[in-house]
Amino acid sequence: MIALSTPVAAVMGDKKAKREKVEKGLGLRTVGDLLAHHPRRYLRTGELTRVADLQEGQLLTVIGEIVHSKVHSYTDRRTGKPAFRLETRLRTSGPSLSMTFFAKSAHVSKWQAGRLEVGRTGLFLGKAGRFRDEWQLTNPTMLVFGWVDEEETRATADQIRGLYPLYPLTRGVDHWDLQRAVTFARSVVDELPEVVPPAVRERYDVLDAHQALEWIHAPDEQDQVARARRRYRFEEALVTQVVLGRRRRAVMALGARPRDGGDGELLAAFDARLPFELTGGQQRIGDEVAADLARPHPMSRLLQGEVGSGKTLVALRAMLRVVDSGGQAALLAPTEVLAQQHHRSISAMLGDLADGGALGSPAGATRVELLTGSMSTARRRETLLRLASGEAGLVVGTHALLEDRVSFADLGLVVVDEQHRFGVEQRAALTDKAGTPPHVLVMTATPIPRTVAMTVFGDLEVSTLRELPAGRAPVQTTAVYLTDNPDWLDRVWKRVAEEVAAGHRVYVVCPRISPDVQEPGQHDAPEELPEVDPFEDDLFDDPEGGPPPPPRVPPPPPAAVDEVAAMLREGPLRGLRVGVLHGRMPADEKDRQMTAFAAGTTDVLVATTVVEVGVDVPEATAMVLLDADRFGVSQLHQLRGRVGRGGLPGLCLLISHALPGTPARERLDAVAGTRDGFELSRVDLEQRREGDVLGRSQAGGRSGLQVLRVLRDEQTITEAREAAEDLLDTDPGLSGAPDLARAVEELERSTASDYMDKS
Repeated sequence: MIALSTPVAAVMGDKKAKREKVEKGLGLRTVGDLLAHHPRRYLRTGELTRVADLQEGQLLTVIGEIVHSKVHSYTDRRTGKPAFRLETRLRTSGPSLSMTFFAKSAHVSKWQAGRLEVGRTGLFLGKAGRFRDEWQLTNPTMLVFGWVDEEETRATADQIRGLYPLYPLTRGVDHWDLQRAVTFARSVVDELPEVVPPAVRERYDVLDAHQALEWIHAPDEQDQVARARRRYRFEEALVTQVVLGRRRRAVMALGARPRDGGDGELLAAFDARLPFELTGGQQRIGDEVAADLARPHPMSRLLQGEVGSGKTLVALRAMLRVVDSGGQAALLAPTEVLAQQHHRSISAMLGDLADGGALGSPAGATRVELLTGSMSTARRRETLLRLASGEAGLVVGTHALLEDRVSFADLGLVVVDEQHRFGVEQRAALTDKAGTPPHVLVMTATPIPRTVAMTVFGDLEVSTLRELPAGRAPVQTTAVYLTDNPDWLDRVWKRVAEEVAAGHRVYVVCPRISPDVQEPGQHDAPEELPEVDPFEDDLFDDPEGGPPPPPRVPPPPPAAVDEVAAMLREGPLRGLRVGVLHGRMPADEKDRQMTAFAAGTTDVLVATTVVEVGVDVPEATAMVLLDADRFGVSQLHQLRGRVGRGGLPGLCLLISHALPGTPARERLDAVAGTRDGFELSRVDLEQRREGDVLGRSQAGGRSGLQVLRVLRDEQTITEAREAAEDLLDTDPGLSGAPDLARAVEELERSTASDYMDKS
């Protein structure tokens, strides 16, 4: 018997090259890794494969029957020596396929003919091609059922079951290489850990570990596959939910200074000056946050909402409550442009309530500071002194807030804007600056489906703002495909000129600063393939079956701010005032450009995604997104939220060279088809998978979830969360479930836990 930790070489046989490909190409280093490498899909061995209309170059994995097999001799023109070829025909449920095998000796050709005699069936993998108006399978690899020789393992009944497993592969490794290794491993592996306790299995109708392993790798029927898949999904969901449940309990156990708002003088004065009434959602969530702040343990709350729903106002009122309680509040923004915008808007909303310490300032007034990496040494020193002394009640900053030299007199609340832009360590660096654990409010304008919130942010309470404030106008979104008609771009620029002539302002957004320079933090790789789900039966990117993907035509170089601005000034927008904004500009220049656009001394602002969040120019009514297919669904929704903020109808034009039938067009059509950010978040997640939603760039490009899909497996996640809560309530140390405890500890130690640590 062998253990799951045994090197995979122990079950791979004596073919060293195959072992190395399995270890390096597939990342399967142990027997446990091999057994966790589940089939992608299955072929029914008792039936011929249903082959639809073929396309040249299509990769096929099929089960077929040999209906013709004949050896022909001929003279090799290159050597003048006798040669032989075996011509066969493979029958499927669709088109028949010819296969030809060449040999230099009659013995080899006869051996091959015996292997592929009429009536035999087998599994064949190769590329479909055309020769003399017939379909052929080019250079196929094969496993012939019932055939025995010294090089092949007998395809006995216990190995070839009702369904034959097809695994995710790497070059040089075939399905049967993995199938044989898995079959042997299953027969010799030692005891399997049982992560799901017996009582939980019984309550939620979940298979035990041994049965699930048998049915996932060697099923007889499809319903066995379905039950095995449910087991593995439930197991992953349970471990994840236990980790999150423990974190929720750990936060509850921490002590924190209650921030009950004291006499509420500053907040009351601010509310009295608001020129509008809070929406019902803002009032409700404000009450939830206030209740959290008044408790003697840290608030950990996620505030999500539609673009323009007023999340910043909710956060500001919470910050003022903390100042009224004698503490300080910090707002962490991902970019200098956003930090400056937040500082300007907060200062403007507070008015003289932000003049704390100045002669004639109102009672209860505070100071609002800005801290960014580009500030002068003198200004920076003054700001740091006011934070350390407590003179400044509010501070807005970028990563500069995280530096060691930054200290606070009494940091009571940390607000993190666009939380997915920050890593776990960065958030922890700010909260560690408080004497006692601070309250934490994280915000996102990327709406998150309920199951994502449960799975990814399960250690946070979630508040959702759906209601938009009065005065927000609808934004008409249109996808403009230049591959259909290049002349449409001329009409786009005429439309921009019409908006400016009407007294409005326009954004033009580009994916790059210059042809070879990206916006810091921006990844504009179009048409990224999604991660492979081993439990999907029909993957669009599966090379084994199905039509080949649309031909890839190299798109033109990505639009760049510098080039587009020069082109517009000299061409279609000649005479208009065209400004430029991107992340590599000096801070004072960025501020000057934004101020000019807001004031109306700039008509058209050509920018990168630095305008994605937080920028508020009511007179901006139109946005042109060049190479829109280079942005994700949620990012496009965020960007278009910059227009239509002043009560005037907005226009968003998505310019793209995407070809028909591509995922890029699906994304753009989805954005153009709805203004519901929560619906778009589901589209985004379905196309890009959880890896991106969970913060892909922060954990080496690997999704934290392996077999679980938060949209598809909503019911499973709900059940697993319920089971996790029950387990932690009755057995917090999991002493009665040692295998589950080990799995939880492993996840907590792993990089994957970083995806979930949003507190």
